[in-house]
Amino acid sequence: MLGAIAILLTVRYSVILTDEVKAKLRALPLALRREIGHKLFLIEEDLAGNVKKLKGSRNQYRLRVGEYRVLFELEGRTLTVYAAGNRKDIYR
Repeated sequence: MLGAIAILLTVRYSVILTDEVKAKLRALPLALRREIGHKLFLIEEDLAGNVKKLKGSRNQYRLRVGEYRVLFELEGRTLTVYAAGNRKDIYR
């Protein structure tokens, strides 16, 4: 009997944070920073997590982290995080 071999290929993405995002993240409580950092680590592996494409855009997405949103652009295999903040304020 022939056995099937499954090869799991994952696509790795590189994550780039703008200086503005780095400053905003530093101002957040440590537990929230860690949670956001963990979610960003997970999206490096096949965009895992609560990721949705933003309406009306070609390559802009959001990552949901509790009450916070992380907005990023996807260009090839590079994710550029350009905004992070509370969901009430982030889309303004």
